Amino acid sequence: MSKSKVTFGQAFKTIIWPRKKLLFIGLFLIVISKASGLVTPIIMKTFVNDALGKDMELTLQIVGIVIFSILVNSLTSYLLTRFIGVEAQHLIAELRTKVQKKVLTLPINYFDNNKSGALVSRIMTDVEGVRNLVGTGFVQLIGGIMASLAAFTYLITISFKLTIFVLLPMALFAIIALKAFGYIRPIFRERGKKSAEVSGRLTESLNGIRVIKGFGAEAQELTIFSKGVDEIFQLVKKSMTAQALMASSGVLMIGLASAGVMGIGSYLGLDNGEFISYTAMIAFLVAPIIQIGNIGSQFTEAFAGLDRTEEIMSMSPEEDESVRNIELDSISGDVVFKDVSFSYLEDSEVIHNISFEAKKGSMTALVGTSGSGKSTIAGLTASFLNPNSGKITVDGIDLSKIKLSSYRKKLGVVLQDDFLFEGTIKDNILFPNPKASDKQLQDAIRAANVHEFTERFEDGINTLIGERGVKLSGGQRQRITIARAIIANPRILILDEATSNLDNESESLIQESLKTLMKGRTTFVIAHRLSTIRQADQILVIENGEIAEKGTHDNLLSLEGRYYKLHKYQARI
Repeated sequence: MSKSKVTFGQAFKTIIWPRKKLLFIGLFLIVISKASGLVTPIIMKTFVNDALGKDMELTLQIVGIVIFSILVNSLTSYLLTRFIGVEAQHLIAELRTKVQKKVLTLPINYFDNNKSGALVSRIMTDVEGVRNLVGTGFVQLIGGIMASLAAFTYLITISFKLTIFVLLPMALFAIIALKAFGYIRPIFRERGKKSAEVSGRLTESLNGIRVIKGFGAEAQELTIFSKGVDEIFQLVKKSMTAQALMASSGVLMIGLASAGVMGIGSYLGLDNGEFISYTAMIAFLVAPIIQIGNIGSQFTEAFAGLDRTEEIMSMSPEEDESVRNIELDSISGDVVFKDVSFSYLEDSEVIHNISFEAKKGSMTALVGTSGSGKSTIAGLTASFLNPNSGKITVDGIDLSKIKLSSYRKKLGVVLQDDFLFEGTIKDNILFPNPKASDKQLQDAIRAANVHEFTERFEDGINTLIGERGVKLSGGQRQRITIARAIIANPRILILDEATSNLDNESESLIQESLKTLMKGRTTFVIAHRLSTIRQADQILVIENGEIAEKGTHDNLLSLEGRYYKLHKYQARI
């Protein structure tokens, strides 16, 4: 994966500038806020020299001006947070949606190689820092620079020599800050990566809690988690050290500036009003610089998150629209494999020059030992995988040129992993077709024999099933996934070990339902139980990624080859 680095120019063009209207409002507010804040130190000279203990009327006027400026400052600060801060949170929501949209376009192998918890972290956490790019952070940065320039201009009018001295520690701080920002950015980036890894492992642990407890592996899992947390801590410690260096440099700068003002101001003979006004204004020169240092750290963290987000956004999607541009309105379901080869890893093919035809409405069964390539062929049929060589056609059209969205609407899949979403039984069945009628829903429920167990539940099909359907048995979950496939009304159906989790009674209930489901549909069945595929139009015996035998159940038995041996072995068991 390439380590792209987002520049400020890129961020400005894509994130900041599109929100220019709101930012200009923010800059207007920050100018008023900073200007109102400068009133007190500027007017202090007049107050000390002309009003303090001398002119009560002038004193009241100055107090009134100061109170008014404080009210303006408070109001503009509120409006900044209300409008700019809220927009920053809106941006975060937009970016999360954008990243999730991109993630959903990525190929299946990306999800095979990345932990779900890590992906959640990247979607939810990595974009958090951008609030500082369009939120009050960016506006405060601009406002702080403007306030520093205004304070610098005013200080020069009081004493040019003294102001030049004050700039020396500021220049030293700027050098230290720039070095620190360059040091921190890769640390923030690595911290985000490590946090995603730890989140991924934690998600796995929670999902596999029964396995952990079943093997008494709590201590082992805690050790792995603790190691990851400690690695995050070490990275945080490095970043905090750099940030502490910047903060202490800021304190040092303020101290040197204050000492210089006292010593050099006295030497230059500043009067009381000038000295107090100069001292008060120093805070407006120095404080924004310190603030810029803090905001710089936030920006650095934001860009580190954007770097990781950009890695995802720059990935090639599963579907190349310039190549996959054929829209399918309807299909008959003729599927042909022509010399198809595929490998998950380079130079390590798992299927070799596979060729066969599955005619519309037919049933093709794939049998063989584990790892022989059956699920890979199913994955290629579902377009989850793309051939390294050869061609797969649907109704004579090259599958690699068909829009995936239009093809998969004609596809029904029941996977070996009977995955269910948290929610109700009804929600899970309606997942592929939320607008299905009540009749279609009931037909699917009865066809898959879901009613056989939901009728015993108090809430029926509205029963909550828990995360991944943990409150149901394996057979119950499998029947729900079959009902889900039925309601999708596909033209091509893939059953990957669809009855593997069913007991004998449940399997007998399902078999007739599957026969009804498969009528008129091109069906691919992967099954270890050979008794479930006796009626298949063709059976492909897959061995070491090749078709070792092909024929009907009776034909293959008469050959007394590999299929015969598998059948005899299962019959004996």
